[in-house]
Amino acid sequence: MAERPEDLNLPNAVITRIIKEALPDGVNVSKEARRAISQAASVFVLYATSCANNFAMKAKRKTLNAGDVLAAMEEMEFERFMEPLREALEVFKKGQKGKKEVSEQRRRDKEKKVDCENDKSREEEEEDGEEGPMEEEQEVVEEEEEVEN
Repeated sequence: MAERPEDLNLPNAVITRIIKEALPDGVNVSKEARRAISQAASVFVLYATSCANNFAMKAKRKTLNAGDVLAAMEEMEFERFMEPLREALEVFKKGQKGKKEVSEQRRRDKEKKVDCENDKSREEEEEDGEEGPMEEEQEVVEEEEEVEN
């Protein structure tokens, strides 16, 4: 857990970016207002986490999941955020699925490349092995012809 209360605050850079994205251009926010928003956001996150943790504990789990967070939001009477939260969750899941598919495709491509290289080296070994005995047989035949002559 956090050693100091300040450790529980969200990073100032993140809060500043969120504020800038939420407000129209040209609107300035004082340092005190940013600090107040940061503290309020931190308290909100801690409260939502605590409520979500209660749902996980009731289900005898130690890991919070998206369902726990959604139930916590409903319990905290933030129903108007439920739909945007669900939409953001779907976008996140699709992004993760896409990343997983790309990673899996890269792994398969790498395996194919290794298999192709292994096949080529086997073919080369077989070709090398076949040429040796054929050359020896040809030399033996030539020597036998010379002996007969």
